Parts: sequence; C-alpha cells; structure tokens
Amino acid sequence: ESRWPFLFGVIIVPSLIQVVILPFLPESPRYLLLEKHNRSKAEKAFQRFLGKDDVSQEIEEVLAESRAQRNTKLVSVVQLLRTRAVRWQILTVVVTMGCYQLCGLNAV
Repeated sequence: ESRWPFLFGVIIVPSLIQVVILPFLPESPRYLLLEKHNRSKAEKAFQRFLGKDDVSQEIEEVLAESRAQRNTKLVSVVQLLRTRAVRWQILTVVVTMGCYQLCGLNAV
C-alpha cells in the first residue's frame, strides 16, 4: 500500500516524453492545406510523408474531397429517424448500445 504514490507518479514519464517530442512532429498536410490555407507547407509535408517530389495529385485529391464534403447535405437526428431506410438500423444500434451500458459489457 505504500507504493501507490509511485504508481500514480509513473504517469508523468510518458507525459514528459510526449511534451519533449511534440515540437519535432510535423503538422498534417490536410490541416495545413484546408485549415491554414498554406499550400507550400502542405506540399512540403506531403513530400516528407510520401518521399516523392511530385505531390500535386495528392493536393488535388485533398481539395476535391474537401469540395465534396462541403456539398454534402447534413440532416438532423429527427430527419434521420423519419427516413424509413435507416430508421431500423439506428434503432438497432441505439438498443444495442443501451444493452451494453446496462449489462456492463463495456467495462469488461
């Protein structure tokens, strides 16, 4: 019982390692391109990750995916439940997750 403080203190070691390593990790090319709108840094990040010089195709794929996501129509939960095609799937998932919570299976 006298070792509990040491067990809680062990958590500090991985936290310190992560804090030291974090500044050396590169930013995501998608984040740089879509959020920061910095194409040159995104190209450099893609080149670093993929190990090739021509990453224009990857840049265009990310931009096309972003445009497709912006054109996607979002629906509310009520609209989703009113749709007959997905109503039973949603109810099945909700009942299953409720049963997991009630039986304690997620704790195991």
